[in-house]
Amino acid sequence: MESGGVAVNHDFKATSTITIKGILSLLMDSIDENHGDSSKRVISLGMGDPTLTTCFHTTNVAEEAVAHTLLSHKFHGYAPTAGLLHTRSAIAEYLSRDLPYQLSSDDVFITSGCTQAIDVSVALLARPGANILLPRPGFPIYELCAAFRHVEVRHYNLLPEKGWEVDLDDIEALADQNTVALVIINPGNPCGNVYSYHHLEKIAETAKRLGTIVIADEVYGHLAFGANPFVPMGVFGSIVPVLTLGSLSKRWIVPGWRLGWFVTSDPCCTFRKPKVVERIKKYFNLLGGPATFIQTEEVFFKKTIENLRHTADICCKEIEDIPCIFCPCKPEGSMAMMVRK
Repeated sequence: MESGGVAVNHDFKATSTITIKGILSLLMDSIDENHGDSSKRVISLGMGDPTLTTCFHTTNVAEEAVAHTLLSHKFHGYAPTAGLLHTRSAIAEYLSRDLPYQLSSDDVFITSGCTQAIDVSVALLARPGANILLPRPGFPIYELCAAFRHVEVRHYNLLPEKGWEVDLDDIEALADQNTVALVIINPGNPCGNVYSYHHLEKIAETAKRLGTIVIADEVYGHLAFGANPFVPMGVFGSIVPVLTLGSLSKRWIVPGWRLGWFVTSDPCCTFRKPKVVERIKKYFNLLGGPATFIQTEEVFFKKTIENLRHTADICCKEIEDIPCIFCPCKPEGSMAMMVRK
């Protein structure tokens, strides 16, 4: 305590990293929506919340399942820190459908949305001198988490002329013995790309050669509506260890439910070493996961894909009429796209 006040860590250095939400908040705070033509409202183009539009919504089945769980009076207590067993088993089964091997509940840890899964992955890999390879353009939460964990960020480029593929030469040049992970976002945010099987295989082989693991951000998993089908990075788990991050938020159109997962997609059992398992479990003991009653059964939706394809077509068509910007690559997945001036 200092002079009766609160003791603070004066050695802590604030990071200059700011998230998309932070930027939007600053912009919105500076806008007086009551000034001028009140019939015009500001439309945010940087928020990945599908519930803000009328064409994307979850189904009654999902809402009724959660309501039934809540009203059963069986889920008012604390869940295990790694998540309820039946939830972890359901997610393992769901993800295993697209893999050449079977995940188990022991591979799955439940998080409060994918953002917490991102923070967990960076925190577990942090050590003095560590660096992490992030895509540019990418999702700024990774930079923020790395800054708080004192992990150096090194950006590799995505190539718009090749459908936002990873510049593998960039990765080769950036990685060294202190590189703890290579982050791959697929389907892409903010570029709206979907990587082919062949390109993902080359990424896995590159990571193996460099002696690092892959963090696969698949929060937009299966939201692919172009030429390339969605292929999970875990398919190549026998080549390189993969940490798969995901959530219900996008495919199920329920970002406010905050149910995500951190999964060790690793048939060679690199993450099954006793010290690694113990470290993961101990870290999850510090976390508060999603509400217990949200950890219920899965529901699938197909109409979302057609809506995304339709809205992407509209967006690209309208951008053609704006002289100062253009879309270098039509989006084929996720809920985002990148334009250039």
